[in-house]
Amino acid sequence: MKQCMDAEKLHRRIGKLIGQLKAIDQMIDRDVPCEEVLMQINAVKGALHRVGQIILEGHLQHCVRDGIEHGDAEATIAAFAKAIEHFSRRS
Repeated sequence: MKQCMDAEKLHRRIGKLIGQLKAIDQMIDRDVPCEEVLMQINAVKGALHRVGQIILEGHLQHCVRDGIEHGDAEATIAAFAKAIEHFSRRS
């Protein structure tokens, strides 16, 4: 997986997400209005989705390309389709 993406960049993004989640947890203790908490939850969802997109793009550019060029193209495409299906599922 490390070949497919910039791990340092992903770790930074995930670190920010962890910070946002901790902030949401603190908002609950501070009795912040529900609307504000929900806005922050939505921001975290969007940021986490972007992390997934970055990983999926890296997988496509490296693993899928390599699998098509040097392996079993049909199996590679099927596996990629399954990855997209898992990523795009809601809850």
